[in-house]
Amino acid sequence: MTPRPESSGSRPKGTAGEKIPEQPTAAQKKSAAKKTSVPKQAVAKKATAPAKKAAAKKTAAAQPPATKATAKKSAPAKTTAKKAVEKKAVAKKAGAEKAVAKKTTATKTAAAKATAKKATAKKATTTKATAAKATTTKAAAKKAVAKKATTAKAAATKSTATKSTAAKATAAKAAAAETTTAAKPPAKRATAKKTPTKKAPAKKATARKTSAGQATSAPAQTVPPEMELGVSPAVGAADRDRLLNGTHHDPHSVLGAHPVPGGVAFRAFRPYALSVTVVAGEVRAELDDDGEGFFSGLLPLREVPEYRLLVEYEGTVLDTEDAYRFLPTLGDLDLHLIGEGRHEELWTALGAHPMTHQGVTGTRFSVWAPNALGVRVAGTFNFWDGTGHVMRSLGSSGVWELFLPDIGEGELYKFEITRPDGSKTMRADPMARRTEVPPATSSVITSSQYEWGDAAWLDRRAEAPAHEAPFSVYEVHLPSWRPGLTYRQLAEQLPGYVKNLGFTHVELMPVAEHPFGGSWGYQVTGFYAPTARLGTPDDFRYLVDSLHRAGIGVLMDWVPAHFPRDDWALAEFDGRPLYEHADPLRAAHPDWGTLEFDFGRNEVRNFLVANALYWCEEFHIDGLRVDAVASMLYLDYSREPGQWTPNEHGGRENLDAVAFLQEMNATVYRRVPGVVTIAEESTAWDGVTRATHHKGPSGFGGLGFGLKWNMGWMHDSLQYMSHEPVYRKYHHHEMTFSMVYAYSENYVLPISHDEVVHGKRSLVSKMPGDWWQQRANHRAYLGFMWAHPGKQLLFMGQEFAQGAEWSEAHGPDWWLLDPGYGAEAEHRGVRDLVRDLNTVYRATSALWRLDTDPAGFEWVVGDAADDNVLAFLRLDPEGTPILSVSNFAPVVRQDYRLGVPEDVPAWHEAVNTDAARYGGSDVTHPDPVKPEAQPWHGRPASIRLTLPPLSTVWLRPA
Repeated sequence: MTPRPESSGSRPKGTAGEKIPEQPTAAQKKSAAKKTSVPKQAVAKKATAPAKKAAAKKTAAAQPPATKATAKKSAPAKTTAKKAVEKKAVAKKAGAEKAVAKKTTATKTAAAKATAKKATAKKATTTKATAAKATTTKAAAKKAVAKKATTAKAAATKSTATKSTAAKATAAKAAAAETTTAAKPPAKRATAKKTPTKKAPAKKATARKTSAGQATSAPAQTVPPEMELGVSPAVGAADRDRLLNGTHHDPHSVLGAHPVPGGVAFRAFRPYALSVTVVAGEVRAELDDDGEGFFSGLLPLREVPEYRLLVEYEGTVLDTEDAYRFLPTLGDLDLHLIGEGRHEELWTALGAHPMTHQGVTGTRFSVWAPNALGVRVAGTFNFWDGTGHVMRSLGSSGVWELFLPDIGEGELYKFEITRPDGSKTMRADPMARRTEVPPATSSVITSSQYEWGDAAWLDRRAEAPAHEAPFSVYEVHLPSWRPGLTYRQLAEQLPGYVKNLGFTHVELMPVAEHPFGGSWGYQVTGFYAPTARLGTPDDFRYLVDSLHRAGIGVLMDWVPAHFPRDDWALAEFDGRPLYEHADPLRAAHPDWGTLEFDFGRNEVRNFLVANALYWCEEFHIDGLRVDAVASMLYLDYSREPGQWTPNEHGGRENLDAVAFLQEMNATVYRRVPGVVTIAEESTAWDGVTRATHHKGPSGFGGLGFGLKWNMGWMHDSLQYMSHEPVYRKYHHHEMTFSMVYAYSENYVLPISHDEVVHGKRSLVSKMPGDWWQQRANHRAYLGFMWAHPGKQLLFMGQEFAQGAEWSEAHGPDWWLLDPGYGAEAEHRGVRDLVRDLNTVYRATSALWRLDTDPAGFEWVVGDAADDNVLAFLRLDPEGTPILSVSNFAPVVRQDYRLGVPEDVPAWHEAVNTDAARYGGSDVTHPDPVKPEAQPWHGRPASIRLTLPPLSTVWLRPA
């Protein structure tokens, strides 16, 4: 790589009485720039200026390596250059030999002889000829020497002639050569490429590489002493424009410290700074102000040192590391995995991470934006002006990265992205692990300090799969369960409440950050950040930990189907469709005004799969309930003909979404033992809970979920219960049809938030009749639900028969349980029933061991439509039964005969939803019920029961 072209700039004024020399050639300007920028070379024995003497004394002690380099470059005519003479041939004729001090690109030059006449022991002011004649070189060299003899210190950064730096031996303003004019760059590039290679070809390669301005760091790169070609340290015009406009893809190749011919070039881009000073050990060098926030200088160092910057602003001085001296924080493996869509810990590679890098503390920023022309970081640490914090592009990965020293936890930030059309957009970090409290939208730098205390729970949860274990779920909307409580305050109340009711799990409606509270979290903008409305990520960890220590599993609603169009979030993130599908018909969700993910793109699929793992691994979530799976699986979901394009086989299945769901499930189950995934899938898609490697009749492998919401059961059973009892006999099949397909998948029976909002009324309010009948129906339905094959899910507020629809604005009507309320006992009775149902359920393996096995269920009577009666047996693997009988008529049925197994000597009432303590009429069976030898319902024995009105009764062997 060739040295970077020097920027063009105005010529500085000379010092008083200084004679402006003739315009030198391009190579002469390089040579002069390098030599004059080395303070120790200014320590000449014949120097008469006091400033030079002082500088010579200081630099001679501080920089011995450079002095040696100078001696090598001195002419052979002086006695102090004997060592150099022994190593290199003395020029026999002017213009006939090469310069002995440097392997210059110009051949057969007489510059060596001219240098020998004028050079001193410690100052080599010899200019190097490129292709000019010897006489021209000699004249320029003489003028340069004459000028240096009268100059006390360097006048400017961009000089058209050689400049003395003797006045400031430690280079407060390191002198640099005049940048090339428009006509000269080709000559300079040619000069750099023609560096002689007879004696040191390896060093030539080093010079060509380091002069390109690559980012440097430990181990430092050494500048070979033979290199004498000086370059301007100032940032070139093209790079300046790109940095200023936010379109530079590799700022580290320009800014920072770089070995160049003549020393080390330091370049800084600090908008609004008054000055920038480099501090390296005892060396302090103020850089030249090149305008528009750019500062540069050339120091006579053999290698890049450890250094800091003193940046002076109006009223303050910032002592900081240089962000552009660091190597990338991401390795090739990270980038490869991101490109392949297989980085399973993506959250550790992208986003903002406080860390120690190359011994320096700071924050690593990285973001995927492959279409961006440039990316900058803006935040509270730079007053939301990202001009000076330009990120670098890491090859073809589409990832941009920048390590900012001295930036830590709690700072706000966003990414300023320059789109392909040149416009700019300010975006929150898609991988942000913490956000501002909405409606503010900034990302927040964070790291976890939480120490978990749930090891026993994690070890125990994998003992049995979810479909073979007790699994009853209390669904919660955290912001409104107890409005105003934080995560930590919820941790003091929620675990105890759920444990008292006997639920095995809670399911949290989406906790990922979302801008609109009315979406309940289902329109996510911060997929990796728990909502800041309730506290910090560690506060959320505390809540999960508290639930685990109380023996409660934690499920979380997860929304990978779509995302909102907010212009600070994911929509057209880098100026083009990125997370969404490029086809507008595939991108726009027809129902919710959102955008659908492009599941076929590696990086997008990786973003979502890693997100599922993130919640399970970082927050110890025990299961993910995946929202809106049906909308992902079908290309024609809510679309009319002509609004969708068939897949490659001509079908309506979204093959990309199928592959994504299979990968997500397989990855989660492989990495996180004991976790369960649950699909909210409302169609008859084949194999939702079948293993991904098992193909079904459709030819697809299973989607790999652990459980599936039984939306058919929910719809049919609620439809039945909404009818007046007198009409229920005409809808009896709505309560029995679920058993036709009950074992086609592993099901959850959900009475979720969706069923108690938007005019659907609460569960108790769906029931017909007066208030007593409504509550009785409510209790009977819960008893039937808990006995039916499948797992149970109940939304908050329904456990105590809340009459009003749920609203996220005020949450459940807890006042109904206030002892001062007249009907408190009726609501408390329903809650007591839920507790007892859960208690008996967990203690009775027949109700859950064979939930997914037909051997665990037997009808006793399923066709008594005229009676509105349903009775069935649940069995455990050993054949131990429990009998469930539901009477959905408002009348008492005396001596109702039911066939039962003959090997059970007596039946004991385990639960009766009509008990007085629940608010019922108290038609109960306090004594054991013994079977009779009379065959009934195809069984050899039978029992006679008095069935309470609108009730469900459970009986188990006495």
